Amino acid sequence: MEKKKAVSIAVVRRLPRYYRYLEELLRNNITKISSKELSDRMGLTASQIRQDFNCFGGFGQQGYGYNVELLYSEISEILGISTVKDAIIIGVGNLGRALANNRDFFMHGFRLVGAFDVNMDIVGRTVGGQTVRHSDELEKFLEENHVDMAILSVPPTVVRSMVDRLTACGIKAFWNFSNVDIRIEGVMFENVHLVDSLMTLHYRMLDKK
Repeated sequence: MEKKKAVSIAVVRRLPRYYRYLEELLRNNITKISSKELSDRMGLTASQIRQDFNCFGGFGQQGYGYNVELLYSEISEILGISTVKDAIIIGVGNLGRALANNRDFFMHGFRLVGAFDVNMDIVGRTVGGQTVRHSDELEKFLEENHVDMAILSVPPTVVRSMVDRLTACGIKAFWNFSNVDIRIEGVMFENVHLVDSLMTLHYRMLDKK
């Protein structure tokens, strides 16, 4: 199976949701599902689901629907989850520790291989199975170890300089929790804003009467 070249980022962002729902179906021993049944569970239209899957070849069978295990495996392959990527985390304060210690993040295609901070009260501690190193050791560590991605949990005031250091060492993918949107040509950023999600919830809780 070959992935089509032109796939919108909106479709790509829905793939992890499909993966998560299919994982739940497998846990509940559900072996097949129609696009209508999947749409009811996910809050998407059946037409949208079929269009999304058609970007990658379809997977369904008319009159049968989708084989849950097969579809789960196909989406896993599309997302590249079976190919483990090595990641480091920069900034091991409260949020950084929570990220490093959350095994779910590192059961879906990533492996934590290093953790860094500038706070000497944190350096030397163990988080996510890694001994925290001082950030001064970054360049040497990256020279000696293959790393695919950096997780950023640093203050907004230092995030750009940290990105410059890391890109100079060859890092081209970032999971950025620093509350600053960063875009650099040829570098992949997933900028995560937890407050955006909180404000969205706040809006939904407002009395609209």
